[in-house]
Amino acid sequence: MVVYTFSDARILSEMIARILPAPRFHLEKVDEINESLRLFESNPIIPVCIKILSARVNFSGHGLSHAIKVAIDAGAIIFVERQDAGENDGIERAVGLAHIAGILHDIERSSNDHARQGAEEARKILREFELSDKERRAVVDAIGNHEAFQPPVPLADPGAQLLSNALYDADKFRWGPDNFTEMVWDMSETMNTSIENLLDHFPAGLKSLERIIDTFRTSTGRQYGPDFIALGLKIGTQLYKELKGKPLRNSRTQA
Repeated sequence: MVVYTFSDARILSEMIARILPAPRFHLEKVDEINESLRLFESNPIIPVCIKILSARVNFSGHGLSHAIKVAIDAGAIIFVERQDAGENDGIERAVGLAHIAGILHDIERSSNDHARQGAEEARKILREFELSDKERRAVVDAIGNHEAFQPPVPLADPGAQLLSNALYDADKFRWGPDNFTEMVWDMSETMNTSIENLLDHFPAGLKSLERIIDTFRTSTGRQYGPDFIALGLKIGTQLYKELKGKPLRNSRTQA
């Protein structure tokens, strides 16, 4: 008799994900993603932000890997949106702010109202960086606006509004395949839940994914976000079918 552990379930989820195509955003916006990555790796503020983030011990499953992916995709969204609008002046600086916001957006993930708490923590951190008051405020406001199913605060400055929207969309891209190959397992580990409890909450979790589809905020997010979510739903639905009714064991031994 096959007995499924957390490790087995994670491996099964990864196997299901590998059968599916990559998200269209990652296939069709390779140039923008690569340029975002290049700027990310050359931004002297980013290693400082990563060091600060890494010092936090409890991310509730939203750790460094998640933050880096959000940062790079947020920067790529900025590239796409600004280039489509013919607004190339200051684009690299705008992408850099997206990277900072992406790394710091979950700095208070384990707190209640983590977006607002994270914004206040980021406000303190950003005092140490060579940014203008306007840039600091834009990053702080973006972090404060990234929570799902919460009405965002409208921002008067178009650049700040784009940053806020790009951060939100890049964060919600992670509700696709990443949700089932990384995040749900990391969160379960942090919260020390059982695999049975996790499966009990699966149907409600899948419903939440469906709800997020209509919340993307940039034109890029609205174009590509639903594809991320559709892939996540396919993985989650298949995984739930595979695991439901199987003998389970709560060993967390990693393969």
